Amino acid sequence: MINKEDKNKARVRRHLRVRKKITGTVERPRLNVFRSSKHIYAQLIDDVAGVTLVAASTVDKELSEGITNGANVESARKVGELVAKRAKDKGYASVVFDRGGYLYHGRIQALADAAREAGLEF
Repeated sequence: MINKEDKNKARVRRHLRVRKKITGTVERPRLNVFRSSKHIYAQLIDDVAGVTLVAASTVDKELSEGITNGANVESARKVGELVAKRAKDKGYASVVFDRGGYLYHGRIQALADAAREAGLEF
């Protein structure tokens, strides 16, 4: 039987493998996604300066009032729309998508699709 620690170690290994190949810059920041059992988080990161430019999650006051469960596809969609809106407001239109070692499926895919529909290019 596989426990949570082993699954997370494998995810971290996959994430590091992906991170060797992609980096975020000021012109094209990295859209990083983290998924926990209760929430989902997304942030735009400039890896050159080591700075988070924009962030959104199901914990944000703006979203948490309208969400009953932060760990479903609908919440991920709302986080994707919010991070894209905040990115567009700050002048970022193009990003590099970093799925964080997770499979591109379910909540991760819903967040990415919502961000694309809201105007982010990746």
